[in-house]
Amino acid sequence: MMNEFFQAFSDMFSFENVKWDVVWEATVDTIYMTAIATFFTLIIGLVLGIILFLSDKSDNTGSQPVYGVTAFLVNLFRAIPFIILIILLIPFTKAIMGTIMGVQGALPALIIGASPFYARLVEIGLKEIDKGVIEAAESMGANTWTIIWKVLIPESMPALISGITVTAIMLVGSTAIAGVIGAGGLGNLAYMVGFTRNQSDVTLVATIVILIIVFIIQFAGDFLAKAVDKR
Repeated sequence: MMNEFFQAFSDMFSFENVKWDVVWEATVDTIYMTAIATFFTLIIGLVLGIILFLSDKSDNTGSQPVYGVTAFLVNLFRAIPFIILIILLIPFTKAIMGTIMGVQGALPALIIGASPFYARLVEIGLKEIDKGVIEAAESMGANTWTIIWKVLIPESMPALISGITVTAIMLVGSTAIAGVIGAGGLGNLAYMVGFTRNQSDVTLVATIVILIIVFIIQFAGDFLAKAVDKR
């Protein structure tokens, strides 16, 4: 029993099955998927979060249906497990991307899965803004667009950056899940090569690289959030 354990441990750290050019290619794929998905998630999630915030606080009777519909869609897509979401979006992905495989095939599910999550973080960040600041802008005659660009976004910037940092890290994990069904990247490498071929050293290397990416994202996010924090 102990011999088997030490043999498995030795195989994991032998790195004899690791092809570093393949690891590099998988790393680039993972970074590409994460970067593109984070960019579009930032835009879509910010828009949805602002809609949720403004429609919830507005006294206009027409705002409540807007909030209800938006909140329902956000909650709906947040509740669907990512692996199931990929399957549900196959026809949509095929229609807009022309393929359901590889890096391109994973992007729609990544964006649609992460945007509602970030939208809620945006809403929470906006609700933390001092109401007096918003009321002061309104009293000076600022319209909705001015309040959004001059008050809401600048005042909530640290929270927005922290939120997109958390979301980007979540997306790294989602790319690994997408890799299991052929999306490419480090998840695909860990499963298709490391697991199915019983090459534990490949799985270990893929895991370490994913952790490094996550640590870099977290460090960069924390640095930027502190840099823009005026408190």
